[in-house]
Amino acid sequence: MSVIRVVVVDDHQVVRTGFAGLLDSQPDFQVVGTAGDGAEAIRVCHETAPDVVLMDIRMPGMNGIEATRQLTGPRVLILTTFDLDEYVYDALRAGASGFLLKDVTAEHLFDAVRVIADGQALLAPTITRRLITEFAHLTPKPPKSLKPSTLTPRETQVLRLVAEGLSNQEIAARLTVTEETVKTHVSRVLGKLGLRDRTQAVIAAYETGLVVPGAHDPG
Repeated sequence: MSVIRVVVVDDHQVVRTGFAGLLDSQPDFQVVGTAGDGAEAIRVCHETAPDVVLMDIRMPGMNGIEATRQLTGPRVLILTTFDLDEYVYDALRAGASGFLLKDVTAEHLFDAVRVIADGQALLAPTITRRLITEFAHLTPKPPKSLKPSTLTPRETQVLRLVAEGLSNQEIAARLTVTEETVKTHVSRVLGKLGLRDRTQAVIAAYETGLVVPGAHDPG
């Protein structure tokens, strides 16, 4: 069994200890460190090389958004009190892979960490709708390092479906291909665009204007 290495970051010790204890109860998780603020989180991550970081947003000193922006290795799962937290959008743009409510059940917590570790996006429908609304008010920016033109027509089609929030299974059904084929396309899209995971692909697709809110791929 592959072990997922996790760092828990929260300025409240009770919260840190609680999440760390829950995660350590699972055979496929190993909590390799905890931190009480963003700066400490960066140091601990550099020392322990985790796969996933549970990151609080509001912390004294360096907050979770700036810490997320500076972390390039692990996938970041944001801890928030409300599903429409005003900072969630900024955190996702900073590089977070998803978010999790602090009152989450133990089973949902375990599932969330596994989903994030596997490179999948973790966004509730309310957040997805809010993100699309935000993007609808943005003027597409010229890609910097992104080169969407390097994608094949099929890869562009897959990216648009990912941006709509479809899972690999749903995309496979839509395109009448195997789920393994979809995984291959998604992997190539991430590689060509230099992106960490599906969440970053969705944001890049909207911000560069490759995908327009409200426009649907005819498929």
